[in-house]
Amino acid sequence: MRVLITNDDGINAPGLKVLEQIASEIAGPEGEVWTVAPAFEQSGVGHCISYTHPFMVSKFSDRRFAAEGSPADCVLTALSDVMPDRPDLVLSGVNRGNNAGENTLYSGTIGAAMEAALQGITAIALSQYFGPENANLDNPFDAAAQHGAKVVRKILGAHPDDANDYKLFYNVNFPPVAAADVKGTRAVTQGFRRDVKMGLEPTTAPSGRKFLWIKGGPQNTPTLPGSDVHANLNGYVSVTPMRADLTDTATLTAMQKVFE
Repeated sequence: MRVLITNDDGINAPGLKVLEQIASEIAGPEGEVWTVAPAFEQSGVGHCISYTHPFMVSKFSDRRFAAEGSPADCVLTALSDVMPDRPDLVLSGVNRGNNAGENTLYSGTIGAAMEAALQGITAIALSQYFGPENANLDNPFDAAAQHGAKVVRKILGAHPDDANDYKLFYNVNFPPVAAADVKGTRAVTQGFRRDVKMGLEPTTAPSGRKFLWIKGGPQNTPTLPGSDVHANLNGYVSVTPMRADLTDTATLTAMQKVFE
């Protein structure tokens, strides 16, 4: 199997090293693992592409490249310039921090998987939830490292023949616990952390100029049972199948009646 890996934390991120190990297990001894990752951290860029300006790509070693663009740019770089053959699978991550709940909508890790799906390639985004039980471990990515390949294999084994125009991709979040304390895996919906929103924090530089920092809300706020954050905070790996189609079909049916 030919696997492309990328992330939004950057080419030198520790989570990318974990993903390399997962991808190597999935690809097998006869397979290939290609890396095209952002040259610098691109957290929070979502599905952004560098539409209005060019960017540089640098070769670090065989099958390992850094692009001065977004995670979605990295996928396009691999498909259109770097890789001689299309990958069979795109893995994105392992993100430092969860991409569950509303974080999903901002995530460059998710954006890379979405772009791969739009290009017709099976894609899985993987993120490691952080909390007091794993943040200070020697390897805070322990849960992802020990359970990642198994979860990816199960997803691939259950992945349906997908004839839809907007292809499936998957959002996987590993719980904020050590690998030994992971209780299992649950297929769940995207959750909604109530009263948790992005905000701004103003600050003044030594020069007297005003700057604004974007900050998120508390990550330990639970979501409803059967959703990603709830599963993660209760020790389970969450798997959420997704598509890029943002249509709300229930409202569409009602709206069609209004405009008949």
